Amino acid sequence: MATTIQVSHDLMEELRKRKMYEKETYEEIIWDLIEDTKELSDQTKRNILQAEKDIREGRVHSLEDVKKELGL
Repeated sequence: MATTIQVSHDLMEELRKRKMYEKETYEEIIWDLIEDTKELSDQTKRNILQAEKDIREGRVHSLEDVKKELGL
């Protein structure tokens, strides 16, 4: 069920500035803001820790290295 909410002029301007494209709805903007504040899942945290370990231990390749290897 949809509802109407009241926001100040300042908040409306701030929401308007955050639009990434013209037809983006204010609901989409608000959902994006909520998602940005949510806690990362345990799996995501483990993936980040593993990626950091891979970087420290040199198990990564730069984009430039990959391009050279592929002859691009």
